Amino acid sequence: MKIIAIDSSGLVASAAIGENDVLIGEYNVQYKKTHSQTLLPMLDALTKMVELDLDTVDAIALAKGPGSFTGLRIGSATAKGLGLAMGKPLVEIPTLDGLACNLYGTDKLVCPMMDARRNQVYTGVYEYVKTGQGPVSYQLKSLVPQCAVPVAQIAEILNGYGREVILLGDGIPVYTNALQELLTVPYGFAPAHVNRQRAAAFGRLAMQYIQEGKIVSADSHAPEYLRLSQAEREKNEKGHGNISQGNGSR
Repeated sequence: MKIIAIDSSGLVASAAIGENDVLIGEYNVQYKKTHSQTLLPMLDALTKMVELDLDTVDAIALAKGPGSFTGLRIGSATAKGLGLAMGKPLVEIPTLDGLACNLYGTDKLVCPMMDARRNQVYTGVYEYVKTGQGPVSYQLKSLVPQCAVPVAQIAEILNGYGREVILLGDGIPVYTNALQELLTVPYGFAPAHVNRQRAAAFGRLAMQYIQEGKIVSADSHAPEYLRLSQAEREKNEKGHGNISQGNGSR
């Protein structure tokens, strides 16, 4: 089974090609460019480098969300375009699940955090459960499904488990001081090579999803934002303000 995986949900633009349990190639960039400038050129360079025959690809995996609104739209448009052009299905991977997959097999809790602004994070809580005796025998289990919550709330949840936790994601540098004050359980931060989204991890989960029949057609895919964009929030707040002023004038 051969998978193209892409991710542009956060600060990193990432593309990968995997076949069964072999990572054929991966391209990650986090440097002063927008994903619209990097994602397609990266994918084009990667497919040429590994001499990929697009007809042999079984599916295209992508981060479904949450994440950067612009980044998710770019990834969604890229995956939909590829899927339609190639006649291939898409595999939608929840962003926080894909990020948690970086720490495969750990006996610690895994808590990915992406900065959602306004003192909130996109986050979730995961653990790995042994499911068999095969070479890849641990399965990611969601204890708290991905959500958008204040940092204090997820810290309280983690404290309630009473277990050591590994934290990762672009929200960690933003809220390090708050986490150090709030967490009472043992914790650690994932190192640089596994602390951001990697398309290879999304591709790995996609293999499992395909076996479970979790695929969608390219034209039916839509990102999952978890909350309104800033423009939509401001519009709603402005609307509520106008209503309030109108009621007051009566």
